[in-house]
Amino acid sequence: MAQAGIHGLVGVALRKVAPMREWLVFGPVLGNLFPDADNLAVAAATVLKLPTEGLHRTITHSIFTTLLILGIFYLVGKLTKKSRWITFGIGFSAGILLHILLDLIIWFDGVAILWPLPVWVDFWTGVSPAVWFEKLLLPAEFLFFALFFWSLARLQVKTVSEPVIFLRYWILLQIGLFITFTFLVYRMGPVFMTIYGLLYLLSLGLAWGITIRMRDVLDVQTRPAKPVEPIFFSP
Repeated sequence: MAQAGIHGLVGVALRKVAPMREWLVFGPVLGNLFPDADNLAVAAATVLKLPTEGLHRTITHSIFTTLLILGIFYLVGKLTKKSRWITFGIGFSAGILLHILLDLIIWFDGVAILWPLPVWVDFWTGVSPAVWFEKLLLPAEFLFFALFFWSLARLQVKTVSEPVIFLRYWILLQIGLFITFTFLVYRMGPVFMTIYGLLYLLSLGLAWGITIRMRDVLDVQTRPAKPVEPIFFSP
């Protein structure tokens, strides 16, 4: 997987080219973040001391799963007679496909794009990054989370009469985690991965929650911006 924050940034960047449809912009942002949900399964298996093989870059990174999700949202839209669910499903599925493509291009491992078929695609076969660089990619997750939150903060400034300050706290927190773990990653043993993994999952959940809560800001192309309440806490 590439850094989750990079995937979020790609979703936000699509606002500039996406057609004017309700939830079509919100969908790709959340869809770009969704496939990394498989890290929750990996974490649970690790805690329970179960095998983790086949949990990462498989189910949530599959084209077949993407088509299934698209079909589900299509049915929801038809049953509820609300076209925005169909539009969201299209955007969400497009976001997943972009996530898969980005993982193939900038990550040093394969992706089971046709899961449950045992077909792995790896553009980097035979390439092994330097150990120091591979370690640096771990704390870099927090740096890109900070950049993702910063991109959302910029949208808030443009669409809300009074900028909401809460995102500044989360940006600073992610930068602090990046600096801290950049130092620790070269000095800690297995304990590092436990602490790091927990904070990574919390940051990923935060990214999902903020994205969902800010759907009106992301969707500003299709309707007037609404006041956005502070998320989680306010000054």
